[in-house]
Parts: sequence; structure tokens; C-alpha cells
Amino acid sequence: MTIRTRFAPSPTGLLHIGNARAALFNFLFARHHGGKFLLRIEDTDRERSTQQAVDVIFQGLDWMGITPDEEPVFQSTREGRHREVALELLEKGLAYKCYCTPEELKQMREDAVKNGKPPRYNGMWRDRDPQQAPAGAPYAIRIKAPREGETVIDDLVQGEVRVANAELDDMILLRSDGTPTYQHAVVVDDHDMAITHVIRGDDHLTNTFRQAMIYRAMGWDLPRFGHLPLIHGPDGAKLSKRHGAQSVVEFRDQGYLPEALCNYLLRLGWGHGDAEILSREEQIRLFDIDGVGRAASRMDYAKLEHVNAVWLRQTDDTRLTDDVMERLKSVDGVSVDETTRARVLALMPGLKERARTLVELTENAAFLGRHVPLPMTPKAEKLLTPEGRALLGELARDLAVVSPFTPEQIDAALRRFAENGGHKLGQVAQPLRAAVTGSNSSPGIDATLHALGRDETLARIGAVLHG
Repeated sequence: MTIRTRFAPSPTGLLHIGNARAALFNFLFARHHGGKFLLRIEDTDRERSTQQAVDVIFQGLDWMGITPDEEPVFQSTREGRHREVALELLEKGLAYKCYCTPEELKQMREDAVKNGKPPRYNGMWRDRDPQQAPAGAPYAIRIKAPREGETVIDDLVQGEVRVANAELDDMILLRSDGTPTYQHAVVVDDHDMAITHVIRGDDHLTNTFRQAMIYRAMGWDLPRFGHLPLIHGPDGAKLSKRHGAQSVVEFRDQGYLPEALCNYLLRLGWGHGDAEILSREEQIRLFDIDGVGRAASRMDYAKLEHVNAVWLRQTDDTRLTDDVMERLKSVDGVSVDETTRARVLALMPGLKERARTLVELTENAAFLGRHVPLPMTPKAEKLLTPEGRALLGELARDLAVVSPFTPEQIDAALRRFAENGGHKLGQVAQPLRAAVTGSNSSPGIDATLHALGRDETLARIGAVLHG
């Protein structure tokens, strides 16, 4: 058997982080077992489904490096097939036409609640002669749910779960307008796509028992199910805006690397010893569904930042520079040109050691593209005392003759200057850093000056002295 998993989002909003984790787990499970990972867009809700949401799904998965092995399937193109299966069940006597009006259904629910029962359909047309139906009246097609015994699901995550069949109602397969319900369409699609494993959030667990009725009525083999615990906020409540980012797009915009987000999501509910930072190759090699826990996971944004910082330090400097340059386009007062790019690339080894996100990295790199006079932070202003400025005037003469203008030669010149003047190195480096960066923090001052180059370094010092 070739394992085939699927990710089947509804394009009605953003790609939520819980859905993204489900996509990742399905992808890794299929890859681990040498199988196929498929994508299905469940766009049958015409009113709420949008092309923008479809694009967000594609972009989010692509950004995360989660690529389907076959062309995506759009559920809305398969309505004819959904109708065909419903009519086949009707013909076999395993489904029936229900002529209930909306008013009758509403009354049924109200009566059930009054009697302390679940508000569900009472089977009014299950065994009734269709000849009694009003002529030309619209009808829905409902499945005949089993009335006795129980349905057992051997869940790959939750273990054995049982539901008494008496708890299941005769759910609708086709609505009176001929459109399929979600419960029906998902089963037909999973069967036709030869899905062997359905791995999804445990909010779908109750759906599984209803969907199993269709599989069994059609004589189809059930896939194996694995229901993942949901992701909660740090306080244990349902993840919401007040906790922080919820969608893949938000995490991307806030400066997280896709490798870091995937790495963090993998460890959120799945574990392998003490392994924390795992490459995609290691993830595929190690991941299996039996490592997923049953308890809900809590989103830890601080932990995600830590993982992201680790990945930043491991990431190629050119790729980070490309990202920073793109983000600098939206920063006022910064030139986004080849000169700035060369400076950012030169200083990237030091910049990425000090940042936790791409947003921080961009903020820390912005000074490299600014023009004199630089905007100064309050802490930088405090360092530029009359004594500090006088020291910079003397230092500029020494820096003007450093050759070549390399980090090693710059460091040696700064140390000589400090020693000759009876200063500590920090007393020299701090006002110099303020003058050339506009702040009190940066990567090593020797690397910073080298990235700026001699002319720009002297121009920035001069702007402070003569400003």
C-alpha cells in the first residue's frame, strides 16, 4: 500500500497556524513512509470561499516548503460525482428523500430541546412512503444511519474511540438545491483520491463517526484516522488575537523564517528525545504519527523566537540580505541600493548574531542605508559628550590612514589609539559607535566600520563633529 495523505483547507480566511501544523504533519508522515502528500481546496461554501484565501493557502504552503505531489483538487469541481454517490445510495435503499420544510425542521429541534434531547432530525421521512410527499416538493437526500450497535474508530492519536449508533442522526448528503454537504463531499473525495490516512484536528473527531456511515454504506475501506490535539494560547485558552499571531502570513510578516516556524510546529505536540533543532531531512527521517501526544499544545511565542534566532544564525548571509533589503523598502529614510546591500551583506555575520527575527535584523541593519546626519537615539546622544566629540576628532585622523581598511587593521588602530591616549577601549568604541550607527549597539565596531567603508565612516564622524 502506498500511503497517501491530504491537507484539505477551506478557503474562507487566513491559513491558521493549527491548520499549518496539520499540513506539516501530513507532509512529513507521507514523506517518512515514501508516500504521497495531496492538497484539496474545500471550496463548496461559495459565499465564504474567496480567491484571495486560496492564494493565501498556496503562498503559505509554498513559503513553508510543503509541496503537494499532485495537482491540487478543488472540491467545487466534483459536485457531479458527489451527487452520483448520493443517488447510488438512494437507489440501494441506504438513503432516502426527506421532504421536511425548514419550519418543520425548526419545530423538531425545539421539541427535542424541550424534551431534553439533542436538537436533531427525528427520521420523519425515513420509512415513510414517498408517495405521501406533496407534488413537486423539494427534497434533501439523507443517509439511513444505523440504529443499533456502536461505531468504533481506532484513532492513531486518540486511541480507540466509541460512539453508540443511536447517537448518530440521518444526516443530509444532498441538500434540496442539489448541493452536497461537507460530510458527504469529504468522504467521496477522500475515497476517489485514494487517501489512506486522514490526519486532522481533533475538532473533526465527531465528524469521523458520521463520515464512517458513508464509507460503510458504499462498501469502501475506511482510511486510518489520526486526530491532532488543538493548539491553545499560552494561558490554555483557545488561540486568539490577544495571544499574538495566529496565521502563517502573520508569522512571516513578523520576521520568522519558514524553517524555524516548521521546526517549532513540529515540536508542538510531537517529540523525539531531546532533539530540538531539526532540518527538514531529519524531520522526515524521524517523524511518525505515534510520536504525537494526546494533550492540547500551548503556543509559546518566546520559545518560537528562540528557535528562530537559532535558525537565523544558521541561515545563508546572502538569503538574509535579500530579505532585509526587501523589508528596508518600507523603512523611511533608508536608501535601498547596491551600496546599502553591500554593507548589509558585509556586516550580516555580526547582525544575525544579535537578532531574533527578520524584523529585528532589518531594524538593526537600517543604519547602513541612512544618510548623514544620522538620526540619533537618546542613548547615542548621551555618548556624544563634548569629551566624546573631542576624542572622535582625534580618532578620525588615525582612521583616515588605516590601510587596508579591514577589521583587523581597524581593531589594531583603535587599540593603539586607546592605549596612547590612556583610554579604555570601550571609552573609544562607544562614542564612535554612536557617531556611525546613531545608536549604542551594533556588531563589533571593527566589522561595522569595515562594512561602512573608510569614506562613509569619516563622513559620519564629520557630521557629528560639525553638525
